[in-house]
Amino acid sequence: MQSLQSIAGTPVEDILAIARSLGWGASRILRSYYRGEPWQDGTERDLEVQEKKDGPVTAADLAVNSYILDNLQAALGTESFGYLSEETYKAKAAAIANEWVWIIDPLDGTRDFIDKTGEYAFHLALTHQGRPVLTVVTCPELEKLYYATLGGGAFVETPDGATSPLRVSEQSRIEDLKLVVSRSHRDERFNNLLQQLPCQNQVYVGSVGGKIAAIVEQRADVYLSLSGKSAPKDWDMAAPELILTEAGGQFTHADGTPLQYNTGDVNQWGCLIASNGTFHTELRAIATQILNEVDN
Repeated sequence: MQSLQSIAGTPVEDILAIARSLGWGASRILRSYYRGEPWQDGTERDLEVQEKKDGPVTAADLAVNSYILDNLQAALGTESFGYLSEETYKAKAAAIANEWVWIIDPLDGTRDFIDKTGEYAFHLALTHQGRPVLTVVTCPELEKLYYATLGGGAFVETPDGATSPLRVSEQSRIEDLKLVVSRSHRDERFNNLLQQLPCQNQVYVGSVGGKIAAIVEQRADVYLSLSGKSAPKDWDMAAPELILTEAGGQFTHADGTPLQYNTGDVNQWGCLIASNGTFHTELRAIATQILNEVDN
């Protein structure tokens, strides 16, 4: 695959530098709210949790959202780039017309953030015609930033600036694959699917970003998402997807089709499978068969 060289006339390295800098900035904001650090004037930093239909929203979500949008738009403008954020998205909105669209999840795993599990993340993805080409995921409590560019590989960065390439595991038996799953967000249909898979070793991690980080760091091998009454959104999947695929993994619908972003419907319906790739085709077939039996 030919690596990405430029984005809307700007060298990809320059765009990536902006995205990485903003990723670290978002991490600092999230960590300050997570720890309840007071404002500079000594007043208490309040999370101000609002319960909404799709889940809770906190002051941390909104602060990071403003920080990212303000800085991205100041650096890159709005002529060549569109912006799709969890906190600014309006239901029933049409797809953004720009070829290049930033997709932002200021706080992936808000419930984990509120419950103090430490397993929350920040996502930033640049898509071109509906597919991710440059992405950043940060796991603030791990003090790690994961990034990837299309054809350029995936890497993890630490606060001192050191970077290391990422590569998924290579398991030789499907039974030895480790599933990374949530502690919650699991209905009966999804539990039925998990219980019938040939791989039963499970690792518990909150947030999609944290789950994909576990796979690219070889702490896990497979992640499944199954929509029910609701579905994961574009901002949940776009940034982690590229990091996984550039690390050698695969991320598709159960029928093998790729995920599409900025279609006008931000929901990612159906069964999605992310894996280290060694048994991806087999897992797709098994999941499809199980779901056909469960649904009939």
